Amino acid sequence: MKTLIWQGIAFQSLEYFSIKENEEVSTVTSKIIGCYENNMYAVDYQLIIDPDWNIQEFTIESEINTVKNTLTGKKHQDEWEIDNVINPDFKGFNFIDISLTPFTNTLPINNLKLIENKSQEIKVIYIDILNNLVKPVTQQYTKTGPYTYHYDNLQTDFKSDIVVDENGLVVNYPKLFDKIAEM
Repeated sequence: MKTLIWQGIAFQSLEYFSIKENEEVSTVTSKIIGCYENNMYAVDYQLIIDPDWNIQEFTIESEINTVKNTLTGKKHQDEWEIDNVINPDFKGFNFIDISLTPFTNTLPINNLKLIENKSQEIKVIYIDILNNLVKPVTQQYTKTGPYTYHYDNLQTDFKSDIVVDENGLVVNYPKLFDKIAEM
């Protein structure tokens, strides 16, 4: 089991994160609290991940300015059931990207096993918690060094160089997240 704390720079947050791994699945539990653009928020999320770092199931419970919301997702072969309804927009997707945490970058980083100077384009279920939005997004990861990845959102102009540790967990995501504690 690994536990750590990320500080959200842009989103003025703290995230208390833990991952428990066994041979069959990894289970992630996390709590985030923060304040962004007059929105006070709290988020609890749970993820089930297979040994290849593909997301299998998620539950995200959020409260923004006292308004509560729950979002669930479960993978059935290559289809996604989002809030108990199969959503054809996400067929064949292996990853999610939750807006308020750097952890979901670990999923493709560990799954793709890129060698230096190689890139891979992926499709993700993007979950924007503060705007209550779920949509398909195309992203690209390029391994630029032993622990550095260039992230590129192919539908916007957002790009960043992410530094990870030996486990693929984000250490520094410039202007967004920093790991500040680990056990």
